[in-house]
Amino acid sequence: MPDRPDRNAIEVRGVSKIFGAGDAQVAALDKVSVSIRENEFFTLLGPSGCGKTTLLRLIAGFDFPSSGGILLYGQDIAPLPPYKRPVNTVFQNYALFPHMTVAENIGFGLQMLGKPKAEIEARVAAMLKLVKMEALRTRRTSQISGGQQQRVALARALAPQPKVLLLDEPLSALDYKLRKEMQIELKRLQGETGITFIFVTHDQEEALTMSDRIAVMSAGKILQVGSPWDIYDKPAERFVADFIGETNFLTGTVGAVADGKATVSLASGAMLPATVAEGFVPRGEATIVVRPEHARAVKDGGQLAGAVETIVYFGTDTHIHIRLDDGGLFTVRQQNSRSRSCGFDQGERVGVAIAEDAAQILRD
Repeated sequence: MPDRPDRNAIEVRGVSKIFGAGDAQVAALDKVSVSIRENEFFTLLGPSGCGKTTLLRLIAGFDFPSSGGILLYGQDIAPLPPYKRPVNTVFQNYALFPHMTVAENIGFGLQMLGKPKAEIEARVAAMLKLVKMEALRTRRTSQISGGQQQRVALARALAPQPKVLLLDEPLSALDYKLRKEMQIELKRLQGETGITFIFVTHDQEEALTMSDRIAVMSAGKILQVGSPWDIYDKPAERFVADFIGETNFLTGTVGAVADGKATVSLASGAMLPATVAEGFVPRGEATIVVRPEHARAVKDGGQLAGAVETIVYFGTDTHIHIRLDDGGLFTVRQQNSRSRSCGFDQGERVGVAIAEDAAQILRD
């Protein structure tokens, strides 16, 4: 993430949101607190029903908190309606006007704000250039592709120069290749405009690709906030490790713990060094996580042993699924070379060598 002053654009302080009443009450958010920095691409990531869209709606003003506060550059905006907040939203369905041209769609919000005609024309021209849509300015939005519609929706939302832009799964309707292209485009737009982006998605790859920081949510709570590297390589809890990418879970008994490191005795009898999440002191039986790319299948040796169960070719890499002697399944991911063989056969006895500092003890 680029260096920037530690100035918060958004502060969410102990926010809860309750829907329903009496026995039918549902807590969509449970005392959520998070700070989102100025000029940051910040992602709320989690499965359906975790509360991420509810939090986005509270920031936008479409719903109001049951308790807690939301500050924008230090000002409490929780009581304000959406039109009084310097915040814009890009929705999943884009919500464009099909009878209007691209330029008219982009300028519509500025017209509603009563901006002078010359200012609107200049701003629309700047937005068309930003999203590379100058050639289609007179085309109706019903006559352009999904990816182009998404660019128009972004331009319309950016035209009033909001302090914060909220994006509610805006790429979900696009095909895979176009979605990948738009991920890069969104990151470029955020960098060029300097506006704080708050992005909601359930797609882990999307979050890792674009974000400066990610908040992983589950059951109305934020479990961990960190850079993509922190979230992927140093997950603090089992849910985070399981939700982000593929991973292997092992069970062991914790021995000595010192300076953020622990020695773990595995069921195989092997001793494995493991890092410990900050502020966590493991004792007794613990869960250890190892990413597939941080281990190798070997002919001899290794901390674990088993037999190759399946081999799956993915083009760039191959996944080797190993049935361990204790009955567990362990996946190794290895980069492919020009050779057509991964070097192992189904049913072959192999060892699993885990890289130094690859294992981490998790909070369950």
